[in-house]
Amino acid sequence: MTISMKEKSHYLRRLPQVNDVLESLKAENMDAVALKDAVRDAIDSVRRDILAAEDEAPLEALASLEEIQNRIYSNINDQMTPNLRPVINATGVILHTNLGRSLLSRKALERVEKLTPSYANLEYAIDEGRRGSRHDILNGLVRDITGAEDAMVVNNNASAVLLAISALTNGGDVVVSRGELVEIGGSFRIPEIIELSGARLKEIGTTNKVHPRDYEKAASSEEADVLLKVHTSNFKVVGFTQEVELEELKKIADAHDLPLVYDLGSGLMDSLSDVGIYEPTVREALASGADLVLFSGDKLLGGPQAGIAIGKKEYIDRMKRHPLARVVRMDKMSFAALEATLESYRNPKAARKEIPTLAMITKPLEDIKKEAEALKYELIRLGYAAEVVEDKSQIGGGSCPGETLDTYVVSVEDKNCSASQLEHALRMHEPAIIGRIAKDHLLLDPRTLQEGDANIIVDAFDYMR
Repeated sequence: MTISMKEKSHYLRRLPQVNDVLESLKAENMDAVALKDAVRDAIDSVRRDILAAEDEAPLEALASLEEIQNRIYSNINDQMTPNLRPVINATGVILHTNLGRSLLSRKALERVEKLTPSYANLEYAIDEGRRGSRHDILNGLVRDITGAEDAMVVNNNASAVLLAISALTNGGDVVVSRGELVEIGGSFRIPEIIELSGARLKEIGTTNKVHPRDYEKAASSEEADVLLKVHTSNFKVVGFTQEVELEELKKIADAHDLPLVYDLGSGLMDSLSDVGIYEPTVREALASGADLVLFSGDKLLGGPQAGIAIGKKEYIDRMKRHPLARVVRMDKMSFAALEATLESYRNPKAARKEIPTLAMITKPLEDIKKEAEALKYELIRLGYAAEVVEDKSQIGGGSCPGETLDTYVVSVEDKNCSASQLEHALRMHEPAIIGRIAKDHLLLDPRTLQEGDANIIVDAFDYMR
């Protein structure tokens, strides 16, 4: 039965005053300002619901003090919940950009925890008792691991690219193949970075093919400042293709006294070919002749967000002296996490166990299947239809395009709801559980689950029952 405005007014007049609600909650241990805002919001939302009601049935409950208090508690809880919080990654995408990419190693976490509440020698030379430079913190370690003459760390790889081009050019041409003019997440585009640096983009070749003669011609111009090679780490061009290898580019760069900069991006330190991942490594890039190699800290390296530049000291020094260096510098917590991560690479075998990204990539298939079977059993026990099926995990994070890893996933169905409803319910759980849907089934991949995650998933499914 449709309710009139006159009848709605009756319920609106019953709504309590803000001070009356505050009085009823004075025993609650809540922030006074947050509580007053939550009370106003709760009363306003009830008022809107009464005005929008089409019949009288829900109005009695809506106008009650209990309903208002429930909304207040909900509002307060929302206000006190951090926007950035942990989630469970059951997607099988290891470097999930939307979920923060790499997980830090236990060693890195311990280093950050120890350093965070303390002052640190970030820019202080303890031995000399004078001001130091944050650029010196990781130099020795990076040189030992990579064999580079020098190194510099900034806040991300996009910054490293911008800084390198800005420092090594003087309004001249940056020579790059058309097939390498990439765009990555967040609309970061190589042409726009070059333009921002004040240099000019000199495109050569075509989308699918570039030849040494194309580089030779561009490098011969008096306007040329840098030869830039960009690793297409988030896509592949296949078929009738050709690119110029670093060794050949090095000969051309040296012949014309130009720096050769390689934006490697993904930051793989040691080969993963034994697990079917074929990605150029940092050491290979340096050995092939690049004067500067630029790569990310939070991709295949498995550390915090960072941009790492290694190579010839004369070029690194120019980057360090450039005004942009201060704009893109990294903080002490990130330095601590990166240092601990890089230390693991002194022993490549240990790195595969200590660094979560590498551990997930190299996780034995039989272990994944065992974990999937255990999770399947628990879900069946709760009354869900679940089975273990073969599938593919992805590296993600703009790394290893087209490369996948064999995996086993738990495929879940519920006769009472759709796969999208299941996915939504898990996503609304605390902590949020992020799975994926394929062919109207919810899939959960144990490859990206961490210790204790499976128990939380089971509890979530139990709660939904």
